[in-house]
Amino acid sequence: KYKASQAQYETLNTAHLKLQNDLKNCEDQNAENARQKAALLAEIENLNKQIAFLKDNNTNVLNQLKDLSVLSATQAESIKKSLENIGAKDVYIQDLQAAMARKDSLNMALVMNLKGALNDVNDQDVNIQVEKGVVFISISDKLLFNSGSSVVSKPALSVLSKVAQVLNANPQLDILVEGHTDAVPIKNSCVLDNWDLSVKRATSVTRILQNDFNIAPQRMTAGGRSEYAPLVSNDTKEGRASNRRTRIVI
Repeated sequence: KYKASQAQYETLNTAHLKLQNDLKNCEDQNAENARQKAALLAEIENLNKQIAFLKDNNTNVLNQLKDLSVLSATQAESIKKSLENIGAKDVYIQDLQAAMARKDSLNMALVMNLKGALNDVNDQDVNIQVEKGVVFISISDKLLFNSGSSVVSKPALSVLSKVAQVLNANPQLDILVEGHTDAVPIKNSCVLDNWDLSVKRATSVTRILQNDFNIAPQRMTAGGRSEYAPLVSNDTKEGRASNRRTRIVI
């Protein structure tokens, strides 16, 4: 009987502890519900204040509309000008959107023409892309130049000729020729450093486009970026090869 009573006590004690735990959970939940209710009541009160303010404001506006004479001539003229400005801005936005659509269309046509003209050139040597609404042609230095040189190689003239045909067909477009190098320092009798090399390479390409392929010099700008606009890390041979390039930005 003692053992049976002891077992019954353990069972009742376990049930008691569970009930105590359940009670605590209920009390915690009630407290959380009370907090949420208080927050909701505060939010409702705030919304009611906003509604009251809007009603008052609308009433004032309606009263003014009922009697337009409350508007001074200056206020009426100001409202008129504001409406005109809104209309003008709307027209401007529509014109801007139309101009952007035309530009996108022109860029797409330009890219297709360039890719058609250069379809027989290795994709690793010439890359044509649109970036931030601007078309650019990236040409590897191994195609354009010998190592450390700014003299354009003869095989590269064929590529520049095809690019020039497309550029001459679009005389309204301006051109920026950018020279890029890797991060390996260079200095010899002809070149002071990577800045010097990148600028000389850009001007060499620009002169050929002008002198050999009749692109108007007023359309062109030559610039050197040295090693400071890399595509990838200069830590590997492949990375350095990718960074040595000349970009024709249209």
